[in-house]
Amino acid sequence: MRLAEGPPLPREAIAPSAGLLARLTLAGIGLYVAVDVLLAFLRPGYSLVYNAESDYGRGPWSWVMDLNFLLRCALSLTIAVALARAVRPGGVIRVGLVLLVTWAVCSGLLAFFADDLEGQPQHGSGIAHVILAFVAFTCVAAGAIVLSAGLRSDPGLRRAAPVLLTISIAAAVAYLLLGAALRHAHPPDGLYERVFLGLELLWIALVAAAITRRSACADPADTQPRGD
Repeated sequence: MRLAEGPPLPREAIAPSAGLLARLTLAGIGLYVAVDVLLAFLRPGYSLVYNAESDYGRGPWSWVMDLNFLLRCALSLTIAVALARAVRPGGVIRVGLVLLVTWAVCSGLLAFFADDLEGQPQHGSGIAHVILAFVAFTCVAAGAIVLSAGLRSDPGLRRAAPVLLTISIAAAVAYLLLGAALRHAHPPDGLYERVFLGLELLWIALVAAAITRRSACADPADTQPRGD
């Protein structure tokens, strides 16, 4: 198998570690969704249509939502590292990775700033939460599109790029609908937010699956040190 020129290590030698990180990402997404479902049962008084996911971070069982924020940070950082190891981080890819890491960090910081429920006065913690969420959502919406476009030039992930680009654009549309809904009284922002987050998590899951397949297809013999 021909080795790629340029990087200090062949891409095939890096693939196994990228594959492991991708599998950890998939496990993290599964756990994240399971916790979200659990919260819906723990706090049945909250509406999946009108209450934002962040509302679970205030009141009973708030620590469960805080852990999920940290989990979202961890799985997003994991897929960012997996992508950096699986593809050559050129200009477009590098920009996308920076946006993805920013989304991850801001998602983790949300655990330390509880939001204020709709109709209640905004306090320092709630204001910080809104700012962090805005930065996080904007970065992942833009980052997913940029990365999807950049992956079209990568031989190993080129086939997945059209699907990833379609999902990332759909997520961006959901994000715009969320922003438009917030201008009205008692909007269904919880629904739009869940659709947006669901699409972004689906995007991350498909990236992780593509990296996993690429790692599995690598010839094991090429990952072993060669003698002189």
